[in-house]
Amino acid sequence: MTISISAVILAGGQAKRMGGVDKGLQPLQGKPLFQFIYDRLHSQVEHISVNANRNQAIYAAAGLPVFGDNIEGFQGPLSGILTALERSETDFVLFVPCDSPFFPDNLLEKLKSAVVFHGVSIAYVHDGEREHPTFCLMACGLKDKLAAYLASGERRMLQFMRQNGAVSVDFSENKQAFTNINTLADLTYFNQQKDFSGFIAK
Repeated sequence: MTISISAVILAGGQAKRMGGVDKGLQPLQGKPLFQFIYDRLHSQVEHISVNANRNQAIYAAAGLPVFGDNIEGFQGPLSGILTALERSETDFVLFVPCDSPFFPDNLLEKLKSAVVFHGVSIAYVHDGEREHPTFCLMACGLKDKLAAYLASGERRMLQFMRQNGAVSVDFSENKQAFTNINTLADLTYFNQQKDFSGFIAK
């Protein structure tokens, strides 16, 4: 089974736990967070774009296509995901949040294998302890169902996924790789580290 895949970096949130700054643009070791994501993604998938609702020109200056949510008002990650599915020309879209710069090099490979093996429309990450639904591979064919779900007032990501037969994929061997930088304190901590070898998966 051959499927075409593009990728989207999710940077469209309000980052309330980080004081409302544009999280994807916050510097980690001198480089914006979203650039860390791109650098780990581009070896896995060719076509990558950024979902951002603020500072779009700054993201675009990095040479990546940028798009905002079609639904106004910062409605959560599913809003950006819906817009991505509606504009994509591939069969599936791989989604990665902008605040988790250490994800493994086999992210796409494992999620794609699960989608093909199980014949499902969504696969997402489970690190052995926690589910990480914003790390997911989702079929563009779900866009109408997702639009209806959001129109009903729902915003819960895992609920939508479960309603549509999603499978979780075990990444427990790389648990640290899904560490996210949620607060300014987290950012300060990681900026003080000499290296990230304990987090970055091989």
